[in-house]
Amino acid sequence: MGDFLSYFFDHMPDVWSGLGVTVSATLMGSAVALVLAFVLGFMADSRLVLVRGTARVVVEFFRGTSLYVQLFWLYYALPILTGYELSPLFCGVVAFGINYGAYGSEVVRGGLNAVPTAQREAAVALNMTPAQRMWRVILPQAWPQMIPSFTNLLIQLLKCTPLLWLISAADLTTVVQQMRDRTGESSAAYLTLLVMYFVLAYTLTLLMNALERHAKARLTGRTKKPRPLRVEKAGATTGGAR
Repeated sequence: MGDFLSYFFDHMPDVWSGLGVTVSATLMGSAVALVLAFVLGFMADSRLVLVRGTARVVVEFFRGTSLYVQLFWLYYALPILTGYELSPLFCGVVAFGINYGAYGSEVVRGGLNAVPTAQREAAVALNMTPAQRMWRVILPQAWPQMIPSFTNLLIQLLKCTPLLWLISAADLTTVVQQMRDRTGESSAAYLTLLVMYFVLAYTLTLLMNALERHAKARLTGRTKKPRPLRVEKAGATTGGAR
């Protein structure tokens, strides 16, 4: 184990480079997934049958097909069809975003449906437009309920980034795997990899928990606590009179 750790710390630039690829794939993939989740979630909540049907077909297709196949299709098959070769990182971001965006759309749809009907009716009674009802009444109440599920999806997306190794992307797993091949110490390499992914996942969890607390506090109007009143003693003067 000592040989691996020595080699590991002697090649920290490679580790930071692989870590950067992993973090970039996670953050960019989650951004694509979040946008797609809301688009498909709003479509699934639409009153138009065609819009709802389109969203359902897209969601079921990407949830029902393997992420492995989607990643390989983007990297190997799409260039054959279009003539354009995509970078491994870009393929990973798109594949992760589409796959987890499909799962996230169900989180959005469930969160929107969880808002009490009375709230929607009250917004209609106030003559709000559909857009105003969504952004001022429905979404502020639904968003805090979505965050825990989005946190789970974000951690799952992070744990899928080692798939980039299959398409020759120099992510964290690839770098540690190369170090394992050169040092011959598998247990130390994979233990180090487990610890690093745990730290990343735990950091993301803490950030998402902070976001959830902020969203709930904003919803209840308690982001700023009122200043406590000062109680002056009887007969005390505040102007410094003598």
